[in-house]
This record gives sequence, structure tokens and C-alpha cells, in this order.
Amino acid sequence: MLSFILWLILLALCWPLALVAVILFPLVWLLVLPFRILGMAVEGILEFLRALIMLPSRVLGGRR
Repeated sequence: MLSFILWLILLALCWPLALVAVILFPLVWLLVLPFRILGMAVEGILEFLRALIMLPSRVLGGRR
């Protein structure tokens, strides 16, 4: 009986949080999207610079 009452209390407390999470998740995802795109661009630039710096050693037969 006690576990049923605890389950009802959990249900009463958690469904509003779940509803808020379902509503806010797409909004947060849209807000974070530009930063993710910027992160991909910065990662691409840094990878290009790394490849450019490592080019002489690759041409001369360095380790891969």
C-alpha cells in the first residue's frame, strides 16, 4: 500500500516536469543550433590548419 501511495506522489510531482521538458526541449534545441553549427565550422578550420601544418612532414614521409 505504501509503495502505491509513493507511486501516486511521484506521478503527481513528475508529470508536470515531463510536460515542461517536452515543451522546452525543442526550444532549447533551436537556441543551441547556431552554436553547434559554429562549433562544426571552427572544428573544420582547425582541422584544415592542422593538415596544413603537417603537410611538410607528410610529403617528406613522416609518420601518419
